[in-house]
Amino acid sequence: MSRAPDTWILTADCPSVLGTVDAVTRYLFEQGCYVTEHHSFDDRLSSRFFIRVEFRQPDGFDEASFRAGLAERGESFGMIFELTPPNYRPKVVIMVSKADHCLNDLLYRQRINQLSMDVVAVISNHPDLEPLARWHDIPYYHFPLDPNDKPAQEARVMKVIEDTGAELVVLARYMQVLSPELCRKLDGKAINIHHSLLPGFKGAKPYHQAYNKGVKLVGATAHYINNDLDEGPIIAQGVEAVDHSHYPEDLIAKGRDIEGLTLARAVGYHIERRVFLNANRTVVL
Repeated sequence: MSRAPDTWILTADCPSVLGTVDAVTRYLFEQGCYVTEHHSFDDRLSSRFFIRVEFRQPDGFDEASFRAGLAERGESFGMIFELTPPNYRPKVVIMVSKADHCLNDLLYRQRINQLSMDVVAVISNHPDLEPLARWHDIPYYHFPLDPNDKPAQEARVMKVIEDTGAELVVLARYMQVLSPELCRKLDGKAINIHHSLLPGFKGAKPYHQAYNKGVKLVGATAHYINNDLDEGPIIAQGVEAVDHSHYPEDLIAKGRDIEGLTLARAVGYHIERRVFLNANRTVVL
């Protein structure tokens, strides 16, 4: 579901306490705000409550006053909230290596405004995809990786992220493992995509390995990065059935399609403020 362009987004979470839904919805009613979308979830295992509301503001709406009043109302619940204004477009940096399918898909969806974001830079450890970024009039930074001095390369990456004011980093088939330090700096604001094959195939040519085992499912997983390789909190997954007639090149082609769609879905959830981190898991509303 896409966000309406004229609505505010209110997201909040707090311990599971009686009256949490009422605290939010009654406040919106009292402020004359019209709710257009509402989702909430109470996690009985972690005893934590999550809520996301889209609403239209009344005439004379004052953001500062609204924030102050909600902070006061939510204080007794231990509520943490964020308020996102209409037409807000977060700045995004995309990191790539040589594969172009995910980058091309994200830039296309930005161009047609399916993803309401502004890609402010593309960073790569290879020069191959610079023409694609330049065609979209997006700065391209080629930072080759010296295996003997990885911190220097990552420092250049982090400088671009900081200088552009990017709120989200998307690893669109960036085929390098990030250091623990960079993972820590990007905690909760960097999304990675990778193939999902059962059983798991690691190393070179995973789709060829999958073909040799006769896999029947091909998929992809989009997740927030952390220091555990490809094991961060999952945001979205996609899967399609395959059979004996799919040769390795067919599996690779299907994998590309699923990766592009799954990554775009995860990025969309993030920029629409639908994803909440809940320990090592996510809640997607």
